[in-house]
Amino acid sequence: MPIFSHKLIELHARLDEQICVEMKRRMPDTLRLFRLKRLRLDVKDRLHARVLQPQFS
Repeated sequence: MPIFSHKLIELHARLDEQICVEMKRRMPDTLRLFRLKRLRLDVKDRLHARVLQPQFS
């Protein structure tokens, strides 16, 4: 697996963790949640784009 893809997977996992922590707070910050979820979706889109990209040998 290319290192860039691995870094994206790690970033996605960290964003997931931050979202879970924020949601467990007594009064979650909705703006922070929105930003974290948007970032997580952007990372996911980049990962899918790399998977769908044709591989040249």
